[in-house]
Amino acid sequence: MDPISVDKSAPFFVAGHRGLVGSALVTKLQSLGYTNLLLRTHSELDLTIQSVVDAFFAAHKPSYVILSAAKVGGIHANNTYPGDFITINIQIQTNVITSALKHNTKKLLFLGSSCIYPKFAPQPIPENSLLTGPLEPTNEWYAIAKISGIKMCQAYRIQHSFVAISAMPTNLYGPNDNFHPENSHVLPALLRRFHEAKVKNLEKVVVWGSGKPLREFLHVADLADALVFLMEKYSGLEHVNVGSGKEVSIKELTELVKEVVGYEGEIVWDSSKPDGTPRKLMDSSKLEGLGWEPKISLKDGLMDTYRWYLENVSSKE
Repeated sequence: MDPISVDKSAPFFVAGHRGLVGSALVTKLQSLGYTNLLLRTHSELDLTIQSVVDAFFAAHKPSYVILSAAKVGGIHANNTYPGDFITINIQIQTNVITSALKHNTKKLLFLGSSCIYPKFAPQPIPENSLLTGPLEPTNEWYAIAKISGIKMCQAYRIQHSFVAISAMPTNLYGPNDNFHPENSHVLPALLRRFHEAKVKNLEKVVVWGSGKPLREFLHVADLADALVFLMEKYSGLEHVNVGSGKEVSIKELTELVKEVVGYEGEIVWDSSKPDGTPRKLMDSSKLEGLGWEPKISLKDGLMDTYRWYLENVSSKE
């Protein structure tokens, strides 16, 4: 299928517009001149109820849809509520994708997650690693839901010629991230800990592990840019990885966070604690070949995220 031209005045539904990804998408689309964004909170539109979703699509006939709404959480949440993670995500995806097909949406982009790939996938992880081995057990319920979404988009394209594409982002960070003391991911957790250590004048910050594992991070504004790029330029059957292509060790990341926050104390590594996966890097050469690359450096992205944290989280606690 050839890329379709996107009409910036046509109804454009961003599902999950208050989340980390959705809020960045709204900012990006507005900056590019998209003038007819359809935005609904969960209380205004419950995506898990098919009749409600179908009525919304019947009334508003969105020409374009980016599906960034999902039930997400860390290892503890995935282990505690596996039924919720598989059921709610499959409900959201099925309801939105079927209604989009039924009401003649021109193009839909489904947002997945790097956890769809096998636990022992080759590094960097290419798109064709999907379904080649067992998943990471701690988030397999979420991963299986996301794999179902990718396959549903492909099946609807094959059977109905429905233009539905999928994108798989790497680890994301930025404004509107989750800075919860227990439930946040590594980068916002580090920002919060170093900020609190600075405020309390603590002499040291203890960080788990050796600092050796390598991770890849992408600022959410770069992801939003990539998703709009794919909506405008890509209509292939296969999903597309979206990463920065740059790895950083947890040690380097921690030292950079310390610098950005302005913490003067010592970093102590607790090597008795687990490191986790040694390396997790996406192969984003397909997207690069289409002509897209990230623009925000890790340091600039951290400074931007820390500013947002100071204005929106720490000032309200």
